[in-house]
Amino acid sequence: MTSCDDPGPDALTGLRPRLPSPLQEVTDGRFERRGVRLLLKRDDLIHPDLVGNKWRKLAPNLSAAAGRTLLTFGGAYSNHLRATAAAGRLLGLDTVGVVRGQELAGRPLNPSLTRCAADGMRLHFVDRSTYRRKAEPETLTAVLRAADAEDAYVVPEGGSNAAAVRGCRRLGRELAEPADEAAVACGTGGTLAGLAAGLGAGGRALGVPVLKGGFLSGDIRALQREAFGGPRGDWSLDDRFHFGGYGRTTPELEAFAADFEQRHGIPVERLYVAKLLYALVALAEEGAFRRGSTVAAVITGRPFT
Repeated sequence: MTSCDDPGPDALTGLRPRLPSPLQEVTDGRFERRGVRLLLKRDDLIHPDLVGNKWRKLAPNLSAAAGRTLLTFGGAYSNHLRATAAAGRLLGLDTVGVVRGQELAGRPLNPSLTRCAADGMRLHFVDRSTYRRKAEPETLTAVLRAADAEDAYVVPEGGSNAAAVRGCRRLGRELAEPADEAAVACGTGGTLAGLAAGLGAGGRALGVPVLKGGFLSGDIRALQREAFGGPRGDWSLDDRFHFGGYGRTTPELEAFAADFEQRHGIPVERLYVAKLLYALVALAEEGAFRRGSTVAAVITGRPFT
């Protein structure tokens, strides 16, 4: 029997994951000279289509959907939309993606949305004002009606809800023994909320937001209340490494990611993973990690192809 936060490898035919995901130690002088051991938690290798935290967050929701149409939300380059569309293809489920930006309707789809459509996802575009109010009951009802999906199982933006947070708790459990501190890039905060809960006493979780605004702390506390009834684990956020906000990069970040790939032979996804790794290097050079400690970086995705 599996727990409510672990649907198990056989619960969803076609979504058999590689769990636990591999741990890879890398030798990097920027950490070594500070006496810090760096591990990469290769969640990018969990599943060929539902990469990293996308599998961990979607699997419990897919079980709960029980074959119903799945409707979810995202921007034009959303990895979450891509993962949901892929899950629908693999499981034979209808999927609807509500896309932020009505101005995109009627224009050629970008490669990410093209992949969603190829996997059978029906795309429904809404203006940004409506999108910001998507959690309000009246707005959500109107969106479901307009998308002809009134009976759909709704998954929030980024897949972050109580089921997803409980699903990510396993990630923390997998890292509780090898790591003193585990770090993850954050969009909606669901992965960090579960990671911190799973690490247990003595482990610390660090989140590196990829959006500007400094609003995630409250969201993470709310997600933990919804998932566990109250706060869990020792976690913190460092808001300095968003590089201009979601979907933004800079030449400095591009150069860093290319250098990391060359040093370690690991493909670095730019919008989340590069910002996380950059943050960890900066923090190591600031002396933020105790000498003799082990830091695990959760690799939540891989470059889009």
